[in-house]
Order: sequence, then C-alpha cells, then structure tokens
Amino acid sequence: MAFSDNYADYADSSAASEYHGASVAAGMSAREEQQHLVAYAPLVKRIVRQLNSQVSSVMSREDMEQIGLMGLLEALRRYGAPDTGFGSFASLRIRGAILDELRRQDWRPRTVRQDAHRVRDALRALTRNLGREPTPEEAADSLGITQEAYYQHLLDDGAEEMLSFDEVLQEATDQANSTAGPEEAFMVRRSLEQALGALSEREQRVIQMIYEFELSYKEIAAVLDLSDARVCQLNKSALSKMKAALGAR
Repeated sequence: MAFSDNYADYADSSAASEYHGASVAAGMSAREEQQHLVAYAPLVKRIVRQLNSQVSSVMSREDMEQIGLMGLLEALRRYGAPDTGFGSFASLRIRGAILDELRRQDWRPRTVRQDAHRVRDALRALTRNLGREPTPEEAADSLGITQEAYYQHLLDDGAEEMLSFDEVLQEATDQANSTAGPEEAFMVRRSLEQALGALSEREQRVIQMIYEFELSYKEIAAVLDLSDARVCQLNKSALSKMKAALGAR
C-alpha cells in the first residue's frame, strides 16, 4: 500500500472524528488539522526510512508509517498550529510513537533475550582470544550458526540497542525541554557532539549514513566495502557508546 493511501485510510477513519474535539481545543478545525497532516506526511515517511533498515526485521514499513502518522497527529494536538519549531517537536513524537510500539509488542521474548546474552558473552570471549573484533564469518563459525542466523541476531541486537539509546536520548531531551533556560538543551547537544567525537572514524561514517543520508545497511556496506553484518556491528557499537556518554551526563 502506498504511503498516501496509508494517510487517506487514517485521515478518513473513525479515529479522526473521535478526536475532533482535541483539534478544536488546540485551536484548529478538523479541516486545518487534515491539511497539516498532509503537509507533514513526508516527515513521517523520512523518519520511517531512517528506522527501516534497523527495525525492518521486527515491524513492517507499512505499520511504521501508520503509527508514525498517529504520532504526527498527537504532535499537532499537543503543539497546536505549526510554526518553525514544529518540525523538530514532531520528529521526536513520530519517532517516539514508533519505538514505543516496538516496546509494547515485546518483540523479543525473554528466552530470546537470554540466548542473546549468551551470544554476546561468547562473542566477548572470542574478541579477547583474537585480540580484535571477529569478522562475521569468524563469529558465526565460533557460535556454530549460519551467517544468516548471525546477521539476524545482529539486526535484533541493533534494534534493541537503538530502543535503549532512544530512551536515554528522550529522557535527556525531555529534561532539557522542561527547563526555563537554554543551558540544559545546550548541554544535551554538547554531550551528543562529544559522544560522536569519541566514535571511531568508521563508526561516525556509519551513523552519518544512517541518520543523515538515510542509507540502508546494504547501501552502506557497498559504500564502505564491508559486509551487511559488519555495518550492523558498527551501528550497534556506536549507539552503545553514545548511550553511555549521554547517560553519564
């Protein structure tokens, strides 16, 4: 289903009429609200494109778009008529809505998480023995699994790391937004800049390609001449380091 069809289905649903009172309370008519939804629908599509390579094994692109549209609608009703600051506000709400749904689904059962912990322990031991990060081929061979199964583990692990990082980032952002002055917001930005600066050059490039250029793991792998699994490893490593830096604020 096309993205525009997703929007039409949602805008015409009973949920839209159910929340009519909220749009009026925010100073917008239902017609104005729908116009803003159409205008900012590309923002939802862009955020879904950013998240897709990291969580496509967990949630379909179509579902992410539907949930993102609901996040956009919530942002409109909380913010009111959009101005120059609305885009940043809406981006956080759209992304948050999608990631909240991932958490709600409990997509990684306890037994799977326990297996993931055992895999991580085994990989740390292999890294110590080798004195370096194992290649995806070495990791899969050591674990006694196929490279496809190892790549799926990396995808799931990366999605979980992203959710964890997002929680820390959202907490820091909410704290900054709740203060009267700009100092806290400046500190959040500074912490992120320092965290990015502490990454290796290759990790920085991976983060930039995912979040700025919106490339998929496969596209990044082609640019950097790496395997998809290695790109996934680098993304997870970078997010883990950035989460630690933000959490230490």
